[in-house]
Amino acid sequence: MSGRVEGKVAFVTGAARGQGRSHAVRLAQEGADIIAVDVCGPITKGSAIPPSTPDDLAETADLVKGHNRRIVTAEVDVRNYDALRAAVDSGVDQLGRLDIIVANAGIGNGGETLDKTSESDWQDMIDVNLSGVWKSVKAGVPHLLSGGRGGSIVLTSSVGGLKAYPNTGHYIAAKHGVVGLMRTFAVELGQHSIRVNSVHPTNVNTPMFMNEGTMKMFRPDLENPGPDDLKVAAQFMHVLPVGWVEPVDISNAVLFLASDEARYVTGLPLTVDAGSMLK
Repeated sequence: MSGRVEGKVAFVTGAARGQGRSHAVRLAQEGADIIAVDVCGPITKGSAIPPSTPDDLAETADLVKGHNRRIVTAEVDVRNYDALRAAVDSGVDQLGRLDIIVANAGIGNGGETLDKTSESDWQDMIDVNLSGVWKSVKAGVPHLLSGGRGGSIVLTSSVGGLKAYPNTGHYIAAKHGVVGLMRTFAVELGQHSIRVNSVHPTNVNTPMFMNEGTMKMFRPDLENPGPDDLKVAAQFMHVLPVGWVEPVDISNAVLFLASDEARYVTGLPLTVDAGSMLK
């Protein structure tokens, strides 16, 4: 099967690398043109995770063009609603329509218990991972409504949006909040044939997970843990014998929710978790 989103336009946040890039490319493979935004720079001070760059976003654009699809890019911080709206408006002006919103941009920071989490880490997390999702959808919805063709909105949450883990409480709170956004948008927009769902990945092979800080958090017993050491510990989170999944595994779920195959699917928290929710 091919052309599952042929002729449609998708707005993807956090598209410079990782899951966002994968979503943009996978949708392009199936016929969509793309409006891609990313902050292309640091969000939190002293983060152990290297930030995305303008070159990363340019590489995403090249990958999309490699599938003979059009793409409009912009360096935008999802905390900035006016900039988001301007980017979406410009993209729709150039590409002619909007059918799909993939609010994917997110961060990881901190690593303390909630009572020791700094106010700055908390605020950055909520501003990006919760408010940024709301603002991204808010920026795109007017175009879905004016198009009169319905549409699909997919929000990136996490297995941490459905259950708790220690030392990431601000992340857990934000990702639980995304589920509330998803369900409310689904109720409010359903009358316009706009479907709203969320995806809930477990660990994903992206820079947000595959980094020194994560490896040391999972394997505090080792001085310099590597990916193989991480895999041993991460497998315990899952029923299937893997430590993490690949970005394309999440993208395939996003594609399904964006396509007409899911035309009556709305309000669904869809897990791609190797069985994590069973443990």
